Amino acid sequence: QVQLQESGPGLVKPSQTLSLTCTVSGGSITTDHYYWSWIRQPPGKRLEWMGAIAYSGDTEYSPSLESRISISRDTSKNQFTLQLSSVTPEDTAVYHCARAVYYGLGYADYWGQGTQVTVSS
Repeated sequence: QVQLQESGPGLVKPSQTLSLTCTVSGGSITTDHYYWSWIRQPPGKRLEWMGAIAYSGDTEYSPSLESRISISRDTSKNQFTLQLSSVTPEDTAVYHCARAVYYGLGYADYWGQGTQVTVSS
């Protein structure tokens, strides 16, 4: 059974960089044909797919976030990391990491429980 766990600060100041790590157990992030994704849900809004890093190390990002987002991985720790720069209060959301079978929302089969991140001074 694959398990994912998000970790990182729950409070980030405006203009700073949000950084979250997802630790995966029960499966390798280099296993063929899986895409390790970040998905968020702002309060009162729908889920938003942010981006993903593939088993190959390739990345794909939402066009709306492309100028601010970076997803990387540490295969030795079986972790992948989200960095979102220049945050504003509109980036306040519950952030989930997930395993997916392709890029985009709707392809995730295992999810982390999610972590609340608030952007506020």
